[in-house]
Amino acid sequence: MKKLIICCLLMLGSGFLYAQDRQAILNVMHKQELDWNRGDIDSFMQTYWKSDSLLFIGKTAPLYGWQATLERYKKAYPNKAAMGQLKFTILQVKVFDATNAFVMGAWKLKRAKDAPGGYYTLWFKKIKGEWKIVCDHTS
Repeated sequence: MKKLIICCLLMLGSGFLYAQDRQAILNVMHKQELDWNRGDIDSFMQTYWKSDSLLFIGKTAPLYGWQATLERYKKAYPNKAAMGQLKFTILQVKVFDATNAFVMGAWKLKRAKDAPGGYYTLWFKKIKGEWKIVCDHTS
């Protein structure tokens, strides 16, 4: 009986920790929206893993590396007008363990002449105590 109670307490405790992680990830997504909507791609990119192993998968092909991803964003969105106003709709956040999580959602840009949008899946890893995007598949 004692073991059962201890197991239950551990499960409840880990659920609480994961709820904190889920909120931390939602905060990262909110920061991305704010940075984007200010036209600040450099700050937006701080939520990504600063590594040559970062993987970004867009419409054309997979792209590796934080610097390459930054350059891709700056080329595709050269100014605030091109960036527009970003809105994320979070469809799912799954925290798998203390260091791995998955996010799925939709994105929409509101610009003067159009309103493109699509979907994304993100793999988050907790690195040095911070949740960072290590893989981004956006269509």
